[in-house]
Amino acid sequence: MTGVGSTEPRRNSEWDVVPGLIEVVEKHRETTIVVDPGSVVEAATWLRDEAGFNFLSDITAVDYLGWGEKGVSGYIGTTTGRDLNTPMTQGYQVVPLPKLQRFAINYHLLSVSERPRRARLQTWLADGQAVQTVIPVWPTADWHEREAFDLMGITFAGHPNLQRILLDDDWAGHPLRKDYPIGGEPVRFSEEK
Repeated sequence: MTGVGSTEPRRNSEWDVVPGLIEVVEKHRETTIVVDPGSVVEAATWLRDEAGFNFLSDITAVDYLGWGEKGVSGYIGTTTGRDLNTPMTQGYQVVPLPKLQRFAINYHLLSVSERPRRARLQTWLADGQAVQTVIPVWPTADWHEREAFDLMGITFAGHPNLQRILLDDDWAGHPLRKDYPIGGEPVRFSEEK
């Protein structure tokens, strides 16, 4: 299956035994290991124990709402700023390839060892779909998963304390989603006098 990157997946690589493997994308001198959402914990455990990725530096969630549809590649810049009503392609004369699902969850991994290297574990989720927490594999995932939940609304099943971490508890919505309304949010002050 292709579609995540513009390159063909590698065959007969060291990653072929990663549980739930969908594809491996080598692009821009980076390795992305795409796995099925139901196999994230098993893949993470294998990458830690067998491949030596002993440090999770970050988890990022990306919203690809509308990706691959006409006019999503950018906007024409003018002397007064961007013209939000005039989509453009920034030199790319094609529409981007569609993605596997709306959300990509990226686990940025490091091997802190005599053989230092980087890799990205990636899975794709539909809106409302949950993924299992990787806290048992990398405890540092705690904060990163809460951030992705708070700002993007991604649910991490089995997380011990999946609550907002940056926004107020009564905040409505998830502001990094592409369908979040822009503008009109009230300014909140902690100590009004």
